[in-house]
Amino acid sequence: MKKKFFISFIISFLCFSLIFLEFGDFLLGQKSTVAVDETEEELNFDDENIIEQKVKNEILFLLMGVDAKDVKKSKGTRTDTMMLIRVNFDTGEINLLSIPRDTRVAVRGKQDKINHAHAYGGVELTMKTVRDFLNLDIDYYVKVDYKIVMEVVDAIGGVTIEVPRNMKYDDPYADPPLHINIPKGVQTLDGKMAHDFLRWRKNNDGTGYPDGDVGRIKAQQMFMKELVKQTLQLKNITKLPKLINTYFDYVETNIPKSAILKAAMSAKKISPEKMVTNTIPGEPKRIKGGDYWIYNPEETEALVHEMFGDYLLGP
Repeated sequence: MKKKFFISFIISFLCFSLIFLEFGDFLLGQKSTVAVDETEEELNFDDENIIEQKVKNEILFLLMGVDAKDVKKSKGTRTDTMMLIRVNFDTGEINLLSIPRDTRVAVRGKQDKINHAHAYGGVELTMKTVRDFLNLDIDYYVKVDYKIVMEVVDAIGGVTIEVPRNMKYDDPYADPPLHINIPKGVQTLDGKMAHDFLRWRKNNDGTGYPDGDVGRIKAQQMFMKELVKQTLQLKNITKLPKLINTYFDYVETNIPKSAILKAAMSAKKISPEKMVTNTIPGEPKRIKGGDYWIYNPEETEALVHEMFGDYLLGP
């Protein structure tokens, strides 16, 4: 099974981010001495961050999943998934644009897969490549590895979902070895099982979701909503403080903690139901032995303008 599974962990991270923002004042209150003026209405990232905020009480960031076991040691690796995420803390609306890893764009002056940018030049080149590609003023980033979903699910005692089909796959040569065995039906998934559910693409006999990756995305979105809903249950609220270390252990970001705390003051309206998701429009194509996602320039420009118009750079 190929390692094209980070979208699942990115989605899980986003769920946890929503939970974290929803209870950020409570969580950081356990661990932080950051002073907060609760009468302040405008999102302010303090002197520690000189990035100008484009829209009041809103943040735009590039979310990256790296093909590495440890996000802190991911230098030289490719990004396996990238999502551009805009969160408005006044309206609770979330815009999420997936950038296929094989999207063919200019990287260091030549046409290449967008996920190679991180291997060539880390976060800096990745951010520059995405800025140039989408013509957007993107300043913030979040980078994660897959361990975060396991930690979060175990911390809340599991997530109960209805598994749509039997999932059985073994790959002893994966690092670490992969052994997935989840029966169809209502199951309470622990951290490892949640990881396996999100990672699963097909069984060893080749059978998978009837509608391929579309079916997989639907399953991931279903998991995401259940994770948020079940984490916000009263019995789990008291477990949230210990998740703060998980959040920062498996995340590399230039968004300061104080920003997360201040955003939490106005994050009560955030809901997965207000999430708008899209993918860079295009089609797959094989070029000189390589598989690429060839984006549609006109449709991409229109979609970016619709979702992130306030952040467009000059013509």
